[in-house]
This record gives sequence, C-alpha cells and structure tokens, in this order.
Amino acid sequence: MARVPSKISRRLASKLKHFQPIVTSARARDLNESDTVTIVTDILSELFGYDKYTQLTSEHAIRGRYCDIAVRVEGKLQFLIEVKAIGTELKDRHVRQAVDYAANEGVEWTVLTNAVTWQVFRIGFTKPISQELICEFDIVSLDPKNTSDLETLFLLSCEALPKSALDAYHVQRQAISRFTLAAVILTEPVVKVIRRELKRLSPDVKIDLEKIENVLTQEVFKRDVVQGEDAEDAQRKVQRAVGKTLRKKRAKTRKTAPTEDLPATAP
Repeated sequence: MARVPSKISRRLASKLKHFQPIVTSARARDLNESDTVTIVTDILSELFGYDKYTQLTSEHAIRGRYCDIAVRVEGKLQFLIEVKAIGTELKDRHVRQAVDYAANEGVEWTVLTNAVTWQVFRIGFTKPISQELICEFDIVSLDPKNTSDLETLFLLSCEALPKSALDAYHVQRQAISRFTLAAVILTEPVVKVIRRELKRLSPDVKIDLEKIENVLTQEVFKRDVVQGEDAEDAQRKVQRAVGKTLRKKRAKTRKTAPTEDLPATAP
C-alpha cells in the first residue's frame, strides 16, 4: 500500500479522532439521509482533503437523477459517492445502485457509505457490468495511531489521486489474490518443488505431478478458487507470465550456448 506522507498522515490521524465521536453520536441519534450526506461531505473535505466548494458537488445529474456526491478534480470526474442514512445497513441493492450510477457515467470507481461503513468498488466495464469490492472500513473502529489504518484512509484522499493509489492497490490485491496464488501453486515448476519436498518426507514413495495437482484442486483448495471466471482469469495471467519467462530463458540459453567449431576449409 502507498506510503503516506507525514504531513498528510498527521491530518488523517487528527481528523479521524475529530470525526469518530461525531459519527458515533450521529449513529446514536439515527440521523436521516440528508443529514448523513452533510457529515460525509465534511469528512471528505476535512479528513480526505477535498475542497467542498470546487471539488465536491451534489448537482451531478445521471439520467435525470442526482447522485449524492460527485468528486471532480481538475475537471475530471474521479468517483461517485452514494450515501445512505447512518442507521441503514448497506445491502446488495445499495451496491447495485452505486455501481449503476458509476457505470452510466463511465466512472471506474464508486463509494457506498452510511458515514460509518465505507465501501470502495472498482467497476468492470464488461458484459454484464461487474464490480469488485477493493476496500472496506468502519471509520469508528479505525485507530489514528495505526499506520495501516491511515494507509487505508489515504487511498480515498485527494492527495492520492495523482499517485493513482487506488489503481496501485487494486493491482497489488490482484497479485496476491487467492485466485492468483492458487494458479501459481498449480504451475508445473511449483508442483515439482512440492513433489521434491514430499519425496524428502517419503523417499521410497513414488509421487507423480498429476496426483499432487488432483489433491490440490480437489482437497486443498476451495472449489471457487480453481473454478469460475476469476480463477480462469488468474490462471491465464499466470500461464502467460510463466510462458514469457520460459521463452526468455530459452532465448538466453541459445545466445550463451557454445557454437561447434566449423571444419577448416582447404586453401
């Protein structure tokens, strides 16, 4: 995750401590959606660093309806925010609404929040439109002294936009996702290492690669990790990477391989 500059880190910690009792009190009073939008706008401004007068608007129309808050920086629509009343439990239908708004605007990121729970989604412009929950946090439960918590907050900050922090975090999540890890473990080089280690435990037992793969896919991994669109996508990416690495090794081997001496020609 992106390292938070010290100046921004101090602001995040200070404003987090400031807003936690405000949000807690608002939840106890069960504020309506309009008042919750006001709190969220203040959080975006003071905690996350957006200018509420030039970068935040509730006047962004989407197919005849206005989204709760649109974040526009340097003329570009960065992400949309769908706000629910602070006492409302965020559910799938709320996610669909937030994703639908963003998809209609061609915006890659959308946020769903009730001021307490914050969910950040990345929109996939596929058929059908897909979404991926990139990060989720409870603003009341975060620790202002915890570096990891401040790094999570930084992802939504105004200062993170030029660094494409959300995109970088998404790439990192993909690289170490359970689907990618499963696909890597099931590659032939890794399965061979597993067989080698197993043979150390049982030197006299014959263990072939196919049996190891079968046990991994059928007994070790959960089915959804090795089957389905996400799993297949991860497998394709890993296989392409493995293939690319092998081709480079073969090319390097051919370049460094000694050439046979040619027979001398008669004068």
